[in-house]
This record gives sequence, structure tokens and C-alpha cells, in this order.
Amino acid sequence: MKRVVTFSKAFIPAVIISAILIGSGLFGYVTKGINYGLDFQGGLIQQVRIAPTALSLSYVGSQSVTVQQSSQSIDLVVTGVGSDNQTYHFPYSRFEIVGDFVREVQTVPGVSVSLESPMLVPLKSLFVDSEASARLSSVPYRFHYIPEGAPLISADEVRQAISAIPSASVQLVGNPADRAFQIRLKDDASDPQASQNLKQTLTSLLVSRWGEPSIAIISTDFVGSRFSASLASQAFWLVGATLLLIWAYCAIRFRWDFAVGGVLAIIHDTLIMVAFIVWTGMPFNSTTVAAILTILGYSINDTVVIFDRIRENIRFHPDKNITWILNHSQTEVLGRTVITTVTTMLAVFSLYFFTTGDMKNFALALLVGMVSGVYSTIFIASAFINFASRFRKDKGVGEEKRAVRTSLSGEVV
Repeated sequence: MKRVVTFSKAFIPAVIISAILIGSGLFGYVTKGINYGLDFQGGLIQQVRIAPTALSLSYVGSQSVTVQQSSQSIDLVVTGVGSDNQTYHFPYSRFEIVGDFVREVQTVPGVSVSLESPMLVPLKSLFVDSEASARLSSVPYRFHYIPEGAPLISADEVRQAISAIPSASVQLVGNPADRAFQIRLKDDASDPQASQNLKQTLTSLLVSRWGEPSIAIISTDFVGSRFSASLASQAFWLVGATLLLIWAYCAIRFRWDFAVGGVLAIIHDTLIMVAFIVWTGMPFNSTTVAAILTILGYSINDTVVIFDRIRENIRFHPDKNITWILNHSQTEVLGRTVITTVTTMLAVFSLYFFTTGDMKNFALALLVGMVSGVYSTIFIASAFINFASRFRKDKGVGEEKRAVRTSLSGEVV
């Protein structure tokens, strides 16, 4: 028989370590708070880039000219009544620099171009303001770029520029050289036109600091405060109902101390995730809640497997105490636990390395939760069972011993 690992020796140190981690998370929650996503904190989230104009297009004529930019090309689509539709295609493979594009686009009837950047700027590096209408008119439609060697702009500078909005928070996005920022403004439910007013106020402050030609809005999201409060309440009850159902399942299938140990393990995993979210500043949104619920399901699955082996070993080894049985059972399923966790983590690692945004955060939360789930199953749930057995008259093994004796006597169990 293979060597039995005495996990019980680490029960008390593991509980102390967990208490420290959870305590630090609660302390961070009180002092620092959680970076609530737009789902749970009503308001405006806008991603902007502060970049000068590379070139601008305008159109005067009876047709409709629309600009379409993709990862492969820039297209001008000309439509109108009484004329054939026509698309002018400018692939980056043929038009590598801005100068090539400017020379060719001037041949489109009615389209005027104004160049403000060097002609050698790569065309595929240009980007546009998502708020601007893609239909050309006499109002210039701007393409922006980041000049080579342009000075960096810090989040503190942006914060200072919009300091007139006291609730604003600013976060640098990606490479500092990209000069991209995520700006969050709270909605206190006092303004029925908060969506428009917050956007206008923010844009005017940025324009007054850097000028209108240098502000490119990449994306805008808005959620009303009432809707976000409803989502937060639903998420709370969803997690609470999950814990209650898991407790009921474990109590019916096993016994009360197993059920309490299982629930303590998943509460531990939840609080560890809260601590991780607090100290890393990960956005807490619907995706994070989905990750937490996934972790709870994964953790209780692992816990139930170990509980089942513990129950079997109590019956097979009626002369052993609960501590020996816990160590023996966990040693038997350790290989299965490690292999299952590692293979699952390989898939999650792929999500983490090859995705971005909320999906990347989802994968990171799963990775942390999987490690915490295995840890809590081995040390937290089992530690409670071991502790609770001291207060049971049968020392935690009586029920199963009686069951095996009844089975041997021929009665129906």
C-alpha cells in the first residue's frame, strides 16, 4: 500500500493561513473597496485615447459615402438613388502608409482629404472615434494616430483634467504608449438624462484640456443605477441560494458535519476570491459572479468525491479513528484530484493567454478558484469534520460502523 500523507498535521496551520488571507481581504474591502463593474455600479464607462488627428475626410455631393474600417482595410462605400453602388477598397497590404491612401482617396468624386500627419505613418495604425458618424459630410471625419516618440500621458493628468467630476475614476489601459484610458463616472440616480449629460460633461472637459482633434472615444457603456442595484441584489441571493442547496444536498447524502464542512469550504473559496478581487483591482461584474458560481460547483464536486471516500473507509475500517480515515481517504483520491485539476487548468490557461477583457478576467478568476477549491477541500472541509468529531459521542465514525454491522447481519441497509 502506498504511503499515507498525514494531511491532518497541516489542518491548524492551513486554517490560520486562510484566516489571514480572508482577514486581509475583508480589511481591503473596508479600506479600499471593490472595483465594481458597470453591472453593479450604475454609471458611465468610457474608453478614450488621447491622440492627434492623422487625416480627415469630408464629402460634398448628392450621394451617401460611408467609411468602414476593419483589421484588413479601409473601405468607402458610395450609395444613392439613381446611381450604382460602388465600394472603394484600400487594403493595408497595398496601401501601407498614409501617403498612399491620401493620393488614392482623392480620386473618389466629392471626397476631400486633409493630411496632418507625416506621410510615412502606417495606415493600419490609424483608428477612429466610435462616436463619430461613419457617413461623410462637410464635417471632417477624423482618423487618429499616436506619433512616434510622443510624450506619455499619465492617468493622473487625465484625473486632473476631469477633476470637476468628483466621482470620476481613471485607469490606464494597455501599453502606456497607446495613451488609452478607461474613465468611470457614477450615476447617483438624480438625473434622468444622466447618460447624455455625463458623456457631454466628460467630453467637454477632455476637449478643453487636449483639444477636440485629439480625443478619440473607443467605446461607451452606460447602466442605470436602478438596474445595477437590481443585479447586485440578484447576485447576492443567487450565491446565497447556491450555498443553501449545497448544504441541503450534503446533509441528505452524508450527515450534518459533512454538510457544514462542505459549505465552509465553498464559503472559504468565495472569500478568497473576494480578497483576490480586492487586492488586484479586478472588475467585479456579472462575469466575475459567473466565475465564482463555477468555482463553487467545481469545489463542491471535488469535496463530494472525498466525502464519499471518507464514508466508505469508515465502513471498511471500523476500528480506525476519524483522523486516520481522513488522511487515508484524501491520500487515495489525491492523484485523481491533481490530474483533474491540472487538466482543467490547461484549458483555462488557454483562455487566459489567448483572450482579452472580461474573458481573460474570467479565466484568471477560475485559476485562482481552482487552486483554492482543492486547498479548501483537503484542509478546510476535512479540518471541520475532524474538529466536529471531538464533540460527537461516536467520535465521528459511529453511524457508519452501525451501518456496516447491520449489513453484515443480513438486514436491509
